[in-house]
Amino acid sequence: MTDRDFSSDNRWLLPEGVDEVLPPRAAALEQLRRRILDTYYCWGYDLVVPPFIEFVDSLLTGTAHDLDLQTFRLTDQLSGRMMGVRADMTPQAARIDASKLRRDEVVRLCYLGTVLHTRPEGPGHSRNPLQVGAEIYGHAGIESDVEIIGLMLETLRMAEVPTPHLDLGHVGIYRALAGEAGLDAETENSLFEALQRKSVDEIRFLLEGVPDQARRDRLFALVELNGGVEVLDHVGERLAGAGDAVQAALKHLRGLAEALARREPAVTLHFDLAELSGYRFHNGVVFAAFLPGHGKAVARGGRYDGIGQAFGRARPATGFSADLKILLRMGDYRMPEAPVAILAPWSDNPELLAEIRRLRALGERVVVDLPGRRHGPEALGCNRRLVDDHGWQVVDLDE
Repeated sequence: MTDRDFSSDNRWLLPEGVDEVLPPRAAALEQLRRRILDTYYCWGYDLVVPPFIEFVDSLLTGTAHDLDLQTFRLTDQLSGRMMGVRADMTPQAARIDASKLRRDEVVRLCYLGTVLHTRPEGPGHSRNPLQVGAEIYGHAGIESDVEIIGLMLETLRMAEVPTPHLDLGHVGIYRALAGEAGLDAETENSLFEALQRKSVDEIRFLLEGVPDQARRDRLFALVELNGGVEVLDHVGERLAGAGDAVQAALKHLRGLAEALARREPAVTLHFDLAELSGYRFHNGVVFAAFLPGHGKAVARGGRYDGIGQAFGRARPATGFSADLKILLRMGDYRMPEAPVAILAPWSDNPELLAEIRRLRALGERVVVDLPGRRHGPEALGCNRRLVDDHGWQVVDLDE
């Protein structure tokens, strides 16, 4: 945009990628927010409300380079230190668990708030998502992964999003195979990028420097190991000879698949061992929910054990997050039909004011008729009115 774009006629324009929610969708979004947080409470998750802005030393500690690029920065006028506007609430929740709560037992936390990105994550994505998420700290088993994925799917159901298919992968498999092959950091990152693109020729080229043929073959197999549950039947053969870390990761992935098949039989499982979303942040199972016809995940998450190490307490952790505004847009969630409003006359009459308070306490929407109204009661959403007929009573407009 140029200065000319911000003339007096269009100074109300929002920055590119920054959006707002207007009535009646704003009311639906708020009701969905309350419903989700109430459900998380019932599952045993405690709400945290981290600050919108922190010192970057804390905000970006232990996080991926991608998050660093997405973070707006500014100088704190009080301390002179650099501050950052949060681009993701997950690291903040990890900081709270490690440095503020410091509990030894399993901790379940949830959060819901606006984050800000320097650029949209994809076409049509907002730069100010309303991020909702949940995390489990202090448990390293399959059971916590199953629970967090179940809560993610329950979140989609509350938003009345169509049943998704669930993509599953495991970052630990690639990390272990790359380590066994002796890849340097630059080659490992280049191979990661090539795997995301499924660029077979580039993958072959990058693997030419690996002297051991079996190790080359195992890494190359990742690009071909994708599909339904039948993929798990071939993994053992294609990755035979890999070390204990790979075998442990495969065992974890199989156990997770079996548990999800029992608990979420309506959800189609898809496996892709080259799908390494969050590779620079996650170190275990990764998962994402996709809807038919849409290329971007509507929710995603994974395991990131050791996240609290930078704050002095390395804890196993797993979690997920989503943009509540996307869920509202992709789902069929609607505000329940609320009673249409009651029009009340403007007055200092104590009996009238008491009746208005009583009706509002019952959940009725009561709109006071301000002097000088030019339009009819229907323009205010009213289909009834309060009249003084031997006491204040609610009647239809045509009475």
